Amino acid sequence: MPAGWRRTTAATSRRRRGAWSGRCAAGGSCGRRGCGAGGSCRGQVRLEELGSGPGGELPFWGALLRRAGCLRSCEEARLGAASRHRAAEEVRADFQRRVPYSYLQRAYIQLNQLEEAANAAHTFFMANPEHMEIQQDIENYKTTSGKVSLIDREAKPHMEDYTAGVRHYDREEYGLAIEFLERALVGYYSEDEDCQIMCEGPQRFEEHEYVDYKASLYEAVADHYMQVLACKHDCVRELATRSGRISPIENFLPLHYDYLQFAYYRVGDYVKALECARSYLLFHPDDEDVLENASYYEGLLEGTMDPGTIKPRKEAKALLRRHKLESHLLQVASAGLGFAYTEPNYWKRYGARQDEHSVPSSISNEPEEGPRLSLAKKPTPKPDRELKEGGPLLYSDVKFVYNSQQLNGTQRVLLDNVISEEQCRELHRVASGIMLAGDGYRGKTSPHTPNERFEGATVLKALKYGYEGRVPLKSARLFYDISEKARRIVESYFMLNSTLYFSYTHLVCRTALSGQQERRNDLSHPIHADNCLLDPEANECWKEPPAYTFRDYSALLYMNADFEGGEFIFTEMDAKTVTASIKPKCGRMISFSSGGENPHGVKAVTKGQRCAVALWFTLDPLYRELERIQADEVIAMLDQEHLGPSEMNINPKDEL
Repeated sequence: MPAGWRRTTAATSRRRRGAWSGRCAAGGSCGRRGCGAGGSCRGQVRLEELGSGPGGELPFWGALLRRAGCLRSCEEARLGAASRHRAAEEVRADFQRRVPYSYLQRAYIQLNQLEEAANAAHTFFMANPEHMEIQQDIENYKTTSGKVSLIDREAKPHMEDYTAGVRHYDREEYGLAIEFLERALVGYYSEDEDCQIMCEGPQRFEEHEYVDYKASLYEAVADHYMQVLACKHDCVRELATRSGRISPIENFLPLHYDYLQFAYYRVGDYVKALECARSYLLFHPDDEDVLENASYYEGLLEGTMDPGTIKPRKEAKALLRRHKLESHLLQVASAGLGFAYTEPNYWKRYGARQDEHSVPSSISNEPEEGPRLSLAKKPTPKPDRELKEGGPLLYSDVKFVYNSQQLNGTQRVLLDNVISEEQCRELHRVASGIMLAGDGYRGKTSPHTPNERFEGATVLKALKYGYEGRVPLKSARLFYDISEKARRIVESYFMLNSTLYFSYTHLVCRTALSGQQERRNDLSHPIHADNCLLDPEANECWKEPPAYTFRDYSALLYMNADFEGGEFIFTEMDAKTVTASIKPKCGRMISFSSGGENPHGVKAVTKGQRCAVALWFTLDPLYRELERIQADEVIAMLDQEHLGPSEMNINPKDEL
């Protein structure tokens, strides 16, 4: 590897850009954009090709030096001295994480400007979805001020327009969908230009200090440029990623054209429909559905014009051409200069296009033998395994109540009589003796709402208390046994081909706090999914940290019904539309797959105490619950103490 050559990857380049970029000035006009690519300096100073012979490279380097000088002068004229707009890396990172909005929130509170404080908190939270304190602050703002609609002051306009366009598309408001999606495309290409320019900012050589930098001239230039190039190449991922998320929206840019081709068809603009279909096919030339649609649009136009004159959009063609050239250069550098680079699949598609709303011939005026057009619907992620349900419940007393279809969802089941009334009472008694406020919630007694107190305990804690005689050992053992019973039922009903392991088991009670129940408009547990970060505005669920991405199935086994409120609810991914509501009672268990297909929450408990055993399961043995393994060992030890040598088939002499 050349001296000083660093291993550039898309991940490092994205982080470098992220730390450097930001809103350059009010109004969103960046000084570097006006000076750099597409700006005044590129037009004034053209880079020359390297000549042959001695000194043949001097015109190139001369032009390079003049452009550098032009950029510096232009930036100083637009932004002032470098000390005013070039900050330390730590400061840039804070702005990237939106830390100033956390301070702004506190400042607005001191000024009693609660609406501005709420918007500042929301803006910070969008980039820091794991920050529980800010989440609680936002819920408090909603409760005290009744403010429901919050503003993300750093929202990406092209992403907002895309989301609005898809929302109108789903409502079959095709005219509005076209308006927003076209605006989203304009914003996308503008943001892409900004992203490209931001990548030309300072780079840092992480694998060595500058004083140790021994690279030759061309190695040093190549080192720096490959970081810039990898950064630019990754702009398509950057522009497809929502604030605070790691994963991009899959197939983001092509989806604009996919939605538009069908929307234009529905409003009767077949020229635009064909143009957008061909633009989409630049990215996915083998997509059979869109190929079929394009062929149909050609047939509609043949009598009035030559369909061959309708070309893909120039900006899409130019971006894809540049992207392929960047990829080629990165691959060449990877092979010739010895650094690791793997080309990501930037236009990845998953699942099949949903065509359940295909155009009926009576509406579209298609001939009956004509092709059936496929809607540009958001694809459904392919499941990691074949989904089944309806397996045996294993225990004769367990009563089947509802399946997925009856619960208006996927991979859901409701069962009764999983445990008896006596077992419920015994479990409640042991809960009273072992639960601590905030257990399982990092010590927070009111982790989801200030209007309820949360208490919890684990299986291992129950067994420990039982072994020490602080609660009846039989009752502690019951907690262990019924959780294993629940696991076996879930594994069998969903007909899983591999072992289902415990990921986390928690006995939890939530108690309504007296004097705090009037005019409640919050939830006992906000709508969420168990293995991904729910994004209601985008109708997405991001399977990334801090979500427990390894969880596969969830179950809740209820212990009582003598309380008010506390219904378990399923919703659509908008976190608003309730699809099923379940009233807890002793022995009732709801189980479901843990992904974004099953957003759920708990309505406010307004009187009394609601208790349940919450269970999360995984199919990956690497993520088995450690406390459960320890609990298994405790049970084995207790069984050994309980059985005599003859019962365990042990030779008494072996005990000597």
